[in-house]
Amino acid sequence: MNGSNKYAWTWRIKEEHLAAYVEMHLQPWPKVLVEHSQAGIRNYSIFQQGNQFFYCFECDDTEAAFAYIKKSEVCQRWNAITSKMVEGSFDFNEPDPIVAMREVFFLR
Repeated sequence: MNGSNKYAWTWRIKEEHLAAYVEMHLQPWPKVLVEHSQAGIRNYSIFQQGNQFFYCFECDDTEAAFAYIKKSEVCQRWNAITSKMVEGSFDFNEPDPIVAMREVFFLR
């Protein structure tokens, strides 16, 4: 990351999974939310335009957060479902499971 504690990326969701993906995020599993908080992820937002989704959260140590999420049984189950919905995929066993966008502007 670029030294900021904000982290953002974008994904496209496969059209045939769009409704299910949105529904999962409108009613997320409570334990997944707890695990993300325990991992140090905060102020997490997801925005949608069609099948394009923009994700943004704050985290002081994304490497430690992703390691925590990777070990979480409930997050593994969630990711097994949602990873099949995205164009491409994400795998927390890979060094960079999510490719971060570069922050070029921030107004406090």
